[in-house]
Amino acid sequence: MKKLDFNLVLIGFMGSGKTTVAEYLHGLLEMEVVEMDQVISLRQQMSIPEIFGKYGEEYFRDLETELLKELQEKTNVVISCGGGVPLREQNVQEMKKNGTVIWLTASAETIYERVKEDQNRPLLKDRMSVEGIARLMESRREKYESASDILIATDGKTIEQIGKEILENL
Repeated sequence: MKKLDFNLVLIGFMGSGKTTVAEYLHGLLEMEVVEMDQVISLRQQMSIPEIFGKYGEEYFRDLETELLKELQEKTNVVISCGGGVPLREQNVQEMKKNGTVIWLTASAETIYERVKEDQNRPLLKDRMSVEGIARLMESRREKYESASDILIATDGKTIEQIGKEILENL
């Protein structure tokens, strides 16, 4: 398959499978992968919870916006966004300039099973339950919906099935 002349932008709630799908697409399509949280963390030399704690959420969201602008200059990249990236209208505009936005979904129960042991989720600190996750997911649903070009449910699917579904939808 030839290299894409645009990017694939993965959005979705934490634990929806963005990192796993990005790695799979990297192997399948020989695309570069940019894990936004990882890049921001490396550049700031702090973990995401430390950035939130020291500078606040707004500062972190500004870093996300700047990184998205930077990524406009590239093609054939899988961009794995942090869960909150689509909450900002400016970010949605940046994602769509040079990419197809793919929304990965999963049920609150599935998300809980995937993230319950993870301490690196500052927004789940007081919400680490199926109910807490469901409420946060619902509060973001509209933003994710309006940002996405393609929707892929990941519940109960293998990574191969998810990858095939993405390719069929492109």
